[in-house]
Amino acid sequence: MSGSPSRVYVARLAGLPVFDPNGDQVGKVRDVVAMMRQGNQPPRVLGLVVEVFTRRRIFLPMTRVTSVEVGHVISTGLLNLRRFEQRPTEVLVLGELLDRTVTIADSGETAVVYDMAMEQWRTRDWLLTKVAVREGPKRFRRRRGQTHVLDWDDVSGFAQTEEGQGATHILAAFESMRAADLAGVLHDLSPKRRKEIAAALDDERLADVLEELPEDDQVEILAGLDTERAADVLEEMSPDDAADLIAELPTDTAERLLTLMEPDEAEDVRRLLTYEEHTAGGLMTSEPVILPVDATVADALAHVRNAELSPALAAMIYVCRPPLETPTGRFIGIGHIQRLLREPPSELVSAVLDTDLDGLRPDDSLQAVAKYLATYNLVAAPVLDDEGRLLGAVTVDDVLDHLLPDDWREHDHSEEVDHNAP
Repeated sequence: MSGSPSRVYVARLAGLPVFDPNGDQVGKVRDVVAMMRQGNQPPRVLGLVVEVFTRRRIFLPMTRVTSVEVGHVISTGLLNLRRFEQRPTEVLVLGELLDRTVTIADSGETAVVYDMAMEQWRTRDWLLTKVAVREGPKRFRRRRGQTHVLDWDDVSGFAQTEEGQGATHILAAFESMRAADLAGVLHDLSPKRRKEIAAALDDERLADVLEELPEDDQVEILAGLDTERAADVLEEMSPDDAADLIAELPTDTAERLLTLMEPDEAEDVRRLLTYEEHTAGGLMTSEPVILPVDATVADALAHVRNAELSPALAAMIYVCRPPLETPTGRFIGIGHIQRLLREPPSELVSAVLDTDLDGLRPDDSLQAVAKYLATYNLVAAPVLDDEGRLLGAVTVDDVLDHLLPDDWREHDHSEEVDHNAP
């Protein structure tokens, strides 16, 4: 593996692109797989967990890694696309060893692991040889403890299961990840580790991650939080996703959480829970971008710049008579952002509305919603009641989520692809 650095720090590998010999990206590094060995021998690095295509995680053996450079990894191009499944003898370095509390042999002091280094030996095997640790603050001192880079056999504490393992350093390694990618990382970890990382995430970040997880993981993580924090996290979720999650909880738990939520947030969720799951009402969000009839194009563009809006929600604005909270006053029409970008900022939005489309009804089926979006080439659509009031909007991502199999986030086709093949 000529050209590779002699020592590679594992936390710096997180998120690095993986290329084939032709320079085409095949995925991103999500973790490093190692095998613990007897005694105090350094663990052998078996390979990398690489995320390819639609968030599928595969195993890339180190024998198929030709180079580990600053900023990227080069593979042979031969990939086994079978979903990675961790074996009992294997450990995920980022997911399970970072933030572990260990003991420094010479001093007997405890410290927390914030990184590890792997090196390739003359046998061509990669081993975890170095452990980067930070000591805890000394008594009567508030400053952070010293950091050390120690040999593997200079620390102890990896063999036993640690209680209360933190998550500071694994979250630092994954800080730039999208919520969907971090959700994939959490899904592949043990329930204990998921709970620890969830506890370390702030409410908004955890809410974003929960929206991307399978329902079983959502329920498990929410159950591991105290009820007040669980209610806070639900408030940060979009109302439709919060309603879907609450619908999976026992009735008494759901009611207790709804009671703890802010009344306005709980009211939106309760209203969404009244609709059948696979209908427009069950799919919609109650918080699309709603503007009054006297709003200008500049007003509309300012609203859709909100970074918290999904691309589908930001693609369209809905003009209504007051009140502007759902259910609104009479619905007037929709404004396509692509059209608004071509208009003068001072132009009234009401002058360039699409008023020809009839909205969906809350009891329209999932198939009817999908057909509506496909027929009119839309990424979102209004949902109206019998009185012509806007109840919410259905977005294409929610439709796809319900059209795909329940386990679509985990469903893979096992095959081996040679990226060198013509």
